[in-house]
Amino acid sequence: MTSPRDIHAYLAEFDDIPGTRVYTAKRARQGYQLNQFAMSLMKPENRERWKADEAAYLDEWKITPEQKQAVLDRDYNRLLDLGGNIYFLAKVFSTDGLSFLQAVSTMSGMSVEDYSAMMIAGGRSPEGVRSIKANAANGETEKQ
Repeated sequence: MTSPRDIHAYLAEFDDIPGTRVYTAKRARQGYQLNQFAMSLMKPENRERWKADEAAYLDEWKITPEQKQAVLDRDYNRLLDLGGNIYFLAKVFSTDGLSFLQAVSTMSGMSVEDYSAMMIAGGRSPEGVRSIKANAANGETEKQ
């Protein structure tokens, strides 16, 4: 019989994937209110209230100050780190009039055209940095 694997060590391995944020149960709990806010934008009356005064609308939600600032900054990568789910956050960028392609290209640091071309060509190459820890051990910084 093998010994049970430490679930915390297993889940920590997900943080070693460069440029990827795995949506774990921990992130889901952390971002619950943030994601509820984003889903509220499905209703036209909420979108209008949001557009009229974003900060005041966010004050109605039990989100952290850091989450609030990331929403106001439209820092989608930070929102993912803070428990946001990309499919829920899509309600925010859709309300801003952005397509999924436009929003995600900002997250990659690429132009819409370059990001689109990369995805049409099959996506990001599996070659290159495969581990943040291994990369750091080699004295390199993370590359998305």
